[in-house]
Amino acid sequence: MDTNKTTTTILQTKQHFEILDGLRGIAAWAVVIFHFMEWAYTDPGQNFIGHGFLAVDFFFCLSGFVIGYAYDDRIGKMGVLEFFKSRIIRLHPLVIAGSILGLLAFLFDPFGGHPELYNTGKIILTFLCSLLLIPLPIIEDRGFNLFSFNAPSWSLFWEYIANVVYAFVLYNIKRSYLLLLTILAATAICLVSYRSGNLLGGWSGPTFWDGAARISYSFLAGLLIYRSNWIIKNKLGFISLAILLFLAFLMPSSKWNWLSEPFIVLFYFPLLIALGAGAILAPGLKKFCVFSGKISYPLYMTHYAVLWMFGNYYTSHKVSSMQLTLIIVAGLILLTGAAYLIMVVYDIPVRKYLSNKRTAKRKGAPSGAPLST
Repeated sequence: MDTNKTTTTILQTKQHFEILDGLRGIAAWAVVIFHFMEWAYTDPGQNFIGHGFLAVDFFFCLSGFVIGYAYDDRIGKMGVLEFFKSRIIRLHPLVIAGSILGLLAFLFDPFGGHPELYNTGKIILTFLCSLLLIPLPIIEDRGFNLFSFNAPSWSLFWEYIANVVYAFVLYNIKRSYLLLLTILAATAICLVSYRSGNLLGGWSGPTFWDGAARISYSFLAGLLIYRSNWIIKNKLGFISLAILLFLAFLMPSSKWNWLSEPFIVLFYFPLLIALGAGAILAPGLKKFCVFSGKISYPLYMTHYAVLWMFGNYYTSHKVSSMQLTLIIVAGLILLTGAAYLIMVVYDIPVRKYLSNKRTAKRKGAPSGAPLST
C-alpha cells in the first residue's frame, strides 16, 4: 500500500454544503448586529434583533452536522491525534488573533476603559488564558466574561470540548444511544431556559454551565441529523432559507422567551439545517455563499474588540437613532472587510504553513511539501 497516498487522502477536506456555508455567514452577521444593538438597547424588548445570540446555537448545530460529515468515515483511519491537530489548525489561529485584538482594545481604547486599575500580572494572566482558552472571568471592565479579551471565545471553548467528546465517544456511538443523549440534552436545555427565563447564558462565570447545555444539545442534534440522513430535498434555495434563519433572530422578546427560545433551538434550527443540506443552490449565489462561509469564523472571532470601543463611545456620547444606524451599517461593512483582510493575510497563510508542516512530517518529506486541502 502507498502510505503517502493514504495519508494525503485522509487529510483531504471534503466538499462543503454551500448553502449551509452561506447560512453560517448570515448567522455571523446577525451576531455582530446583535452585539452592536445590545449596547444601545439593554432591554431586549426594544432590540429589533434581540434574539441574535441564538446564532451561536445555530453554529453549534451546524458544527455537529459538519463534523459528522467531515470525519465520521475517516477519524478511525487518521487517528484521534491527527483529528485534534486538524481542529487546532482550523480554529486556533483566530483564537490567538482575537485575543491580541482584544488586548490592544483593552489597553488603548480611545473612548474609555480603565486598564490602569489592573496590575500587569493580572493582565498578562488574563491574556494567556485567552490564548489558551482557559476561562478566567476576573476583569470587571469586560463584564466578567469567561474570556475578557475576546468574549465570543466562550463558544469556542465549548466547541473544543465537543470535539474532544466526539473523538473519544461520539464518533462510533450507536445511533440509538446518540438519540438518547440528544433527548437528555434537550431536557437540559429546557431546564436551563425555565430556570433563567432565556438561553442567553454561557459567556460568564455564573452562567458557565448554561454553555454546556447549549453545545450539548445542538452539537448532538447536528450529528444526529447527519447520521440519520435527515436531509430534506426542497426547492427553497439560499435566499428563502436565509430569510427563515434571520426571522429567528428577529423574533420579539417576551415573557415567553423560556418557551420560544428552546423551540427555536430544539426544532427550528435543526429543521433549517436539514433543509439547507437538501436545497439546491442557484449558480449565481455560489460565490456569495462561499464568501459568506469563509468570512463567518474570522468575523465572529475578531469583531468584539471594536464592540467594546463602540460601547464605551456610545455610553459616553449622545448618539441619535440616525447616527446609531449609520455606525452599525458602517461598522458591519468595515468589520467584514477587516475580517477578510485578517483571513487572507494571517489565517489562511498560518493554516497553510501548519498543514504543510503536518503533512510533511507524516510523509517524511521536506517541510516545503505542497498543502493537501
